[in-house]
This record gives sequence, C-alpha cells and structure tokens, in this order.
Amino acid sequence: MFTLAKNRDEKGMELRDVMVDAIELAMADDERVVALEADLGGASRFTNIAKKYPGRLIQCGIAEANMIGVAAGMSSEGYHPFTHTFGPFSTRRVFDQIFLSGAYAHNTLNIFGSDPGFAVGINGGTHTTWEDMALMRTIPGAIVCDPADETQMRWIVAEYAKMEGIHYIRANRKNVRNVYEPGSTFEFGKGNLLRQGSDVLIVACGQLVSEALDAAEALEAEGVSCSVVDMFCVKPLDEELVLSEAAGKKLVVTFENHGVIGGLGDAVAATLAEAGAGIKLVRHGVKERFGQVGDPAWLQKDFHLTADDLVASVKGGLA
Repeated sequence: MFTLAKNRDEKGMELRDVMVDAIELAMADDERVVALEADLGGASRFTNIAKKYPGRLIQCGIAEANMIGVAAGMSSEGYHPFTHTFGPFSTRRVFDQIFLSGAYAHNTLNIFGSDPGFAVGINGGTHTTWEDMALMRTIPGAIVCDPADETQMRWIVAEYAKMEGIHYIRANRKNVRNVYEPGSTFEFGKGNLLRQGSDVLIVACGQLVSEALDAAEALEAEGVSCSVVDMFCVKPLDEELVLSEAAGKKLVVTFENHGVIGGLGDAVAATLAEAGAGIKLVRHGVKERFGQVGDPAWLQKDFHLTADDLVASVKGGLA
C-alpha cells in the first residue's frame, strides 16, 4: 500500500545513496549478495560498500561486458549480484551478455542503469540512453522498473534482492522530488492510480511522475480532468489498470524520459490496440534524437519533457 507525499516539492536522498543503502541492507541479510562496478564507484557511491563489506564489491574497470559476464558467472555459483554503470553501458553496450549469459542461462542479474535520458547532464550524447527500456523489455521474463522517487526505489531494490531472474532499474543518481511517503509498498506488474479524473488518462514513469501530477493540476484549473497513473513497472505492464482507467476517457497520454519507440508508450499502445479500446493515444517522449551536453534542467526543456510540454500534448490531443 502506498501513501502520497505530503509535500511533493521536497526532494529525498540522492538515489545513488538509496541504492547503496538498500544493497548494504540486503548484504546484511544475505551473504550471497555482491556488487559489481565498472569504474564508476565514485559516481555511484558503490565504493562505500567496500568500506562496510570488504570483499563484496568487485571493481571490473571500464569493461562493462566483462562485468556482466562475471556477474552471471557468480550467479551460476549461487551469488546474487547487483551491477552498476551508466544507463547506455548497462544495457546497449552489454546486451548480448545480459541476454545469453544472464537470461538464457537462467542466472540472476540486478542491473542499475543510472542517469537515463536528460538526467545524463554534462556527460552528453555518448552517455545518453533513450532506448534502455526498449532493449530490456525484449528479454523473456525480465522486470523493468523506472522508479518515481526515493521511497519507490528503495522498495524495488529490496525486492530485487530476494528474487531470481533479470531485473533492471533506471534512475537519476541525484535526488528527485518526493511522490510517496516513506514506508509505502508496491507490487511488480501493478501501476498506481495517483489521481482520478474523467477526461484524460496520463500514464507516466520515473521522475516524470511528479511532472505529470503538476500537469494534471494545471489542466484541472483549465477545466480538463486527468487521471494520473504511476507505471513504475514498465514490464510486466499493468494492462488491466490501463484498460480500466482508459475506459470512457477522451484521450490517453504516456509520458516518459525515454524514446517513444519500445518504451512505456509502445507498451500502452499495444495494450490498447490488442484490446480494441478505440481511444486516441499520444506517446509523449523523445522522437528521433540523440543526446547532447547540457545541465539536466536545460536538457529536460530541450527534449520537451516538462509539465508544460505535457500540458501542451494533452491540449493538442484533445483539439
């Protein structure tokens, strides 16, 4: 069960610290849990793990495919590995290793791809991923999550530590606005209805959930009533919730810090089409662009991923 944050303007801990805290808690409970890093231990704070649990952090260097291979090998010997590098290097660069050494071989990999989309900031286009969820969704049995805030991320990591299989989590390394009160719990494959409306359904994921709630409030002031769903678990998708909340609406809009191909928008589109829902859909995400250098706030505006941009998409869809 979840409770919405009392103050959505406040930010929680940096998400990299949340990840480290959650892994350390898992290590305290299970000696099989280990962490692997691809030369970004300072950026991820994974180096702190080695201070508390010497010997349970493996530094693999700038050799991401090797890191996944090592993690898969450790899984085959009974370990429960968590890996980290930036989003494109956690997915696109190492996809064959994840698919074959991990999933096909029935090993367990808990993969943290950090700074997706505009969160990449000044690291620029070479470090930008608009396609990580699209890739990971193609892996049979994989779970793909994009948490909205600190509370949700903490819950996801704790649950991943108990499970076997391929699990991906994408998130900003820095802090983001709160959506949920601490102690809230969730369920994989189930979205969260955060706001009930009658005209439009907005389905969002990741830190853009906060922007979606802002957009819904702005639209309400203009006479447009919006439901907002946090679809933090993009795979498996909560198809039942999508269809039930879309029923009777004039428009469905998806909103993601990701490309429109293969991510949340495509997952929702397939659900609506296969059910014969017959409702207009707008996929709001990034279209046919590479990343570029800039601070995250500027990049968010440049890639049209703000609450104001979402308001414009809703109005355009209703026109």
